[in-house]
Amino acid sequence: MNENLFAPFATPTILGLPAAVPIILFPSLLVPTSKYLINNRLIATQQWLIQLTLKQMMTVHSTKGRTWSLMLISLITFIATTNLLGLLPHSFTPTTQLSMNLAMAVPLWAGTVATGLRLKTKNTLAHLLPQGTPTPLIPMLIIIETISLFIQPVALAVRLTANITAGHLLMHLIGAATLALSTISLPATPIIFTILALLTILEIAVALIQAYVFTLLVSLYLHDNT
Repeated sequence: MNENLFAPFATPTILGLPAAVPIILFPSLLVPTSKYLINNRLIATQQWLIQLTLKQMMTVHSTKGRTWSLMLISLITFIATTNLLGLLPHSFTPTTQLSMNLAMAVPLWAGTVATGLRLKTKNTLAHLLPQGTPTPLIPMLIIIETISLFIQPVALAVRLTANITAGHLLMHLIGAATLALSTISLPATPIIFTILALLTILEIAVALIQAYVFTLLVSLYLHDNT
């Protein structure tokens, strides 16, 4: 394959204009909605998955924290659909862009911290200094805990970017190896093709798991501040 290894991660353009915004908005069109009293099986399955996910994430939250339910379920739905659409051939995955993941992580993290400062100011500030810290270590530990607090959104974004990007690169390399071996050694092609099929199944699982992990960590940050 003569295509550049990192070509799938370049932002696509239409008539010279970046097409990232339409691509980001497109997954929302794939989520089915219903205005009828009796839903079909697709809508019923979707509602069951939403209720199951909310139950897993929101059981530990207080009443204040549960006001974020719509935000969190929208977040996990968006990331999951975006990751799955990115597995299609010749498609673009916005979650491979660190800038976009930071644009999701930073406001959500800042919202949880602001909520904590507004509702539990004393407890939120107390997280910066572990209980029982010796007096000479207090300034150093406050600096370390403050740095670790500000690293949280960066870790969120980098984790999602690295996992999705690594999977795409691995699929690209094995796909190129399959195409090359098909012209060199025909008996080896089914083996590589089987590995590629198994890797695709793994990437589907990773796409869903990373969406859940990203949202779960935001939920945990919210739990610590409500």
